Amino acid sequence: MTRIGDWTLRRRVVTLLTVVAVLLIGLAAGEVALAAKNRTHIDAILNKTGPLRVQAQELLNALLDQETAVRGYAVSGNPADLTPYEAGRKREQDLVSSMQRLVGDYPELRQEIRAVEERAEAWRQAVALPVITTTQQNGTTAGQALVTDQAREQFDDVRDAVDHLQQEIFEARQRSAEDVLRTSNLLVVLLIAAVAVVIIAGSMLLVSLDRMVIRPLTGLADQVREVAEGDYQHGIAGAGPPEFVRLAEDVDAMRRKIAKDLAEVREARERIEWVNSQLQKQAEELTRSNRDLEQFAYVASHDLQEPLRKVASFCQLLQRRYAGQLDERADQYIAFAVDGAQRMQRLINDLLAFSRIGRLTTGFTEVDMNKVMGDVAGQTEAARQYADAELTWDELPVIRGEEPLLTNLLANLVSNSVKFRRPDVPPKVHVSARLVGDEWEFSCQDNGIGIEPEFADKIFVIFQRLHAKDAYPGTGIGLAIVKKIVEYHGGRVWVDTDTEEGTAIRFTLPALPEDVEAAAASAADEPATGEAVTGDGDGPAAEAGTGGAPAQADRRADETETTDGPDRVPEGGRTGDMRETVG
Repeated sequence: MTRIGDWTLRRRVVTLLTVVAVLLIGLAAGEVALAAKNRTHIDAILNKTGPLRVQAQELLNALLDQETAVRGYAVSGNPADLTPYEAGRKREQDLVSSMQRLVGDYPELRQEIRAVEERAEAWRQAVALPVITTTQQNGTTAGQALVTDQAREQFDDVRDAVDHLQQEIFEARQRSAEDVLRTSNLLVVLLIAAVAVVIIAGSMLLVSLDRMVIRPLTGLADQVREVAEGDYQHGIAGAGPPEFVRLAEDVDAMRRKIAKDLAEVREARERIEWVNSQLQKQAEELTRSNRDLEQFAYVASHDLQEPLRKVASFCQLLQRRYAGQLDERADQYIAFAVDGAQRMQRLINDLLAFSRIGRLTTGFTEVDMNKVMGDVAGQTEAARQYADAELTWDELPVIRGEEPLLTNLLANLVSNSVKFRRPDVPPKVHVSARLVGDEWEFSCQDNGIGIEPEFADKIFVIFQRLHAKDAYPGTGIGLAIVKKIVEYHGGRVWVDTDTEEGTAIRFTLPALPEDVEAAAASAADEPATGEAVTGDGDGPAAEAGTGGAPAQADRRADETETTDGPDRVPEGGRTGDMRETVG
């Protein structure tokens, strides 16, 4: 048999609460029963005995009206004096019927009412009706002769019956009042008992919690605090209910494991500190190496410019002076030398431009991408005219960045789109932007030859080419520059491989906080209807729902209207009468 001392805390609390609940339920059931009885007694006082007393008095008044009317008729002989008699009889019948409905629980009152009716009817048969008949037939003198002392005594019997009925009603009401008082007192006693049960149970619960919970937990907390202060060898012992003993055992097991882990951590920390010191040395060496390499690339690019210019210049002089004077193989060799020198110059210039990104900075400012597109349109004008290419763009946002780098970024994308065109199709390039979260997602879409999905990542590697150098000009560094500029501005760039036609290169740039707040406010004020929001530009991307920055639309519109010169971009991303082309 389990001892009470071995009971769990849950079992002890559940047992105590069960006992208290049973007691309270029993007291509540008794209170409900007493309340029902008390309500019945109050109902008897208010809705039965009270109205009965009133109706008994009215019944006496009705009988008195009859007696008075009969005597008055005997004196006057006027039939009008009998009206109270008839009204009294009608009122008497109504009162008796009403009282019979109220005395269902009082059989003695029903007998008293029947006795009153019998005596009243006997008085009418013995006195009232003879007096009325005699007065009608023989006159008032004969009628008055019948109103004797014996007739008065007979009506007094009726009055006595009504008085007895009133006394019985009063006694019944008193009994009901006593019952109400008794049940009310019992209800108060039961409520006091319930309060006493709650107080006693609460006191027992508080004492039990202090002895079984608070004290053991306080002791356990003191021991844990000693361990937390650094004494990891201090053993933890538990007291109280079995749950607390097991908790103390678990905490002590955790202490032992922590002490073991701490010893291992100390050893690991020493090893990590040594490794960190080595890594710090390597990082410093790597930083110096990168700085030296960067300086070397910059200096080498500058130092190689002059000899390369000489080689290229003298090769070109040889080509012009001795063209046709030597054999065909010599002319071919000279052409190879000229082409190689020129390609080396382009590679060095591109490498120099790549190395300058992020190193020579002018600082971030607010840049209107619409103005940037105007600059790009001017820079690529010759290539677009040559290829008969069309360049369009939607309303673009204002972002923070370096305007020269962003112009270089879009110029490289536009130039690539014009360069890698299909021979039989006029090039079309469209630039758009849409707000995605807290970033602007830009898209440069063309209808060119496209890019196979397996080469989507390779094209952003420096000096990587997908075609022979004879097929398309260039050094293969343009998209590497694009990637470096985008990442320098805190964005990312990728190729959209789901494009059905041509190439779509997308990149992200951080949006201004006011643009994000304006977009959130617009979304909250205007619920989505499922229709795309289009920009003001032309081209397919405008129909696809790429929007500009709503917070700056008015300012950009004003700038577009007041900008003069070749960078002006009126009406949907076209300049003048010429279609814009992307290089």
